Amino acid sequence: MSTSTHTGQSSALFADVIRERRSVRHYDKSVRLSHEEIKDLLKEATLAPSSSNVQPWRFLVIETEELKAKLQPIAYNQSQVTEAAAVFVVLGDTEGYKKLDEVFGEAVKHGYIAEDTAKSFVERSIHTYASLPEETLHKVIHIDGGIVSQQLMLVARAHGYDTVAMGGYNAAELKQAFGISDRYIPIMLIALGKAAQPGHQTTRLPIDDITFFNEMPVN
Repeated sequence: MSTSTHTGQSSALFADVIRERRSVRHYDKSVRLSHEEIKDLLKEATLAPSSSNVQPWRFLVIETEELKAKLQPIAYNQSQVTEAAAVFVVLGDTEGYKKLDEVFGEAVKHGYIAEDTAKSFVERSIHTYASLPEETLHKVIHIDGGIVSQQLMLVARAHGYDTVAMGGYNAAELKQAFGISDRYIPIMLIALGKAAQPGHQTTRLPIDDITFFNEMPVN
């Protein structure tokens, strides 16, 4: 009985988070987050899954007025860049798989996986990743980066903050302006803060129009 009640409460809270998340484009400029607050958000966001648990995501957090002003023209002068408390540059590390020894070493220490199993998996995975064509590797990293980005936005909403995902920016200029090497792939920008104006209410396509069971329609 108590387990059922607890589950219901958790589900209701999650439902609130996903229903209240909006793409917010105008922020309260007086709101700031401490580095500890930002790290706490990222700790929860990076519980997201990734291929082979590589966790290829990296985050460049732009929070000073000077650097947000530098970023704004690169992001086509979108106002949220300078209004938000911070802008997260979500990056994908093309060499992220090289940390698999570290990732699975910690898992062994915690007793989550046997040492010989971890060693075999790491060796196989590193060989696989190192052999992938660039296009395939980038596709995997983009998928993982998209997953963690969505999780960050939901985590932010759960903590009372607002966000907007931004694909409108010049990736080449971003890398040059902020010294981002070719090792890293820009995935997206995420502005985060407290809304000064609520995000627009939007609608979604009917589920029956976008869901197919067992076979696709002819057209």
